[in-house]
Amino acid sequence: MKATDLLKKQHKNVKALFKKVKNTEGGRQRRQLMDQIANELKIHTKIEEEIFYPAVRELGTSKAEEMIDEAFEEHHVVDLVLAELPRVDPEDERFDAKMTVLSELIEHHVEEEEGELFPMAEKKLGKDRLQMLGEQMQSMAEGEQRRAA
Repeated sequence: MKATDLLKKQHKNVKALFKKVKNTEGGRQRRQLMDQIANELKIHTKIEEEIFYPAVRELGTSKAEEMIDEAFEEHHVVDLVLAELPRVDPEDERFDAKMTVLSELIEHHVEEEEGELFPMAEKKLGKDRLQMLGEQMQSMAEGEQRRAA
């Protein structure tokens, strides 16, 4: 699977989890979903930061540099919100507020990646390189999932 296709699939999965949280009653189920979102996001950001972004950065364009720098900062903000969530009661209204903010951060990040970064990568890196990167990313993601289980 191409790197961009793998990342899009992960984006879709996380969006679905956010929707599930919004439609779920009961603190225990919401906590489990939040933990699942946190785990998915940690794996996703790791493979982006360690494999995909360095490959895009190699393009050497100012646009690629700018987008990668911004993506790292967005990941940092997501990490900050994720660090606070375990301390918030899932039945507390602050939980909903934090999940909404997190969801909106992710939505913005996804729009930029899928709308600008991925098309640039597909055009400049080429199908073969994206396929190779996708295989590396899939392997790393599977290893991280095993470690988290």
